Amino acid sequence: MISATGRGVCRSANSATRVGRWLRQASLHRGTILAFCTLVAVACVTLLPFYWMFSSSLRTMENMFSIPIQWIPDPINWMSYVLAWQAQDFTRYFFNSVLVAVAITLGNLLLCSLAGYSLTKFRYRGRGLCFILILSTMMLPLEVTMVPLFLIIKRLDWANSYQGLIVPFLVDGFGVFLMRQYMLSIPQDLIDAARIDGASELRILWMIVIPLCKPALVALAVFTFREAWDMYIWPLIIITKDS
Repeated sequence: MISATGRGVCRSANSATRVGRWLRQASLHRGTILAFCTLVAVACVTLLPFYWMFSSSLRTMENMFSIPIQWIPDPINWMSYVLAWQAQDFTRYFFNSVLVAVAITLGNLLLCSLAGYSLTKFRYRGRGLCFILILSTMMLPLEVTMVPLFLIIKRLDWANSYQGLIVPFLVDGFGVFLMRQYMLSIPQDLIDAARIDGASELRILWMIVIPLCKPALVALAVFTFREAWDMYIWPLIIITKDS
């Protein structure tokens, strides 16, 4: 039999345990709320320039630089968008941007995957040197290679064409590096087992390697599409005709 003193001690211990658990939960809640408030504040500061840009686009010319600042335009002027869309063929411009960005992204996903597969799952002389040469291209910005690249495009008569915008950027050293590093984590036993079963190299790449590389492919697609969409200098050089 447990004495009254023992039962009292047990109740006190249980109460202390519950109090300690409640304090820990309250501390965790306070930390979560503080982190959430911090993230909201940072997001507001980050989004403020975008809101200012959108708010400015809805103002009239008279209220564009008015003092005090109008955070909410009064009156709201939607005609700026209509006039801008009518001034130029923005439908064609958006189509061109989407076509070029998507083509460059798909090309990088395909060619960088092939290059990464070759550099990781094949053994041949000069493989390390090839990888070093590919990495060395990452140290050369477009401004360095722009003149010879333009001369090549001009010699091929690709100025003012989609192929002139797309082909020079179908593969990138960063993409090859990313896919190669990720494919190193794929066990070689999977590749050898597929080869023993008679699968071709392209089938191994498509059915085994590519499904295992989805995170790297998604990251590469995001980076490549963003860079292709933001590309400005190269189109400005080789596109001279509005048509």
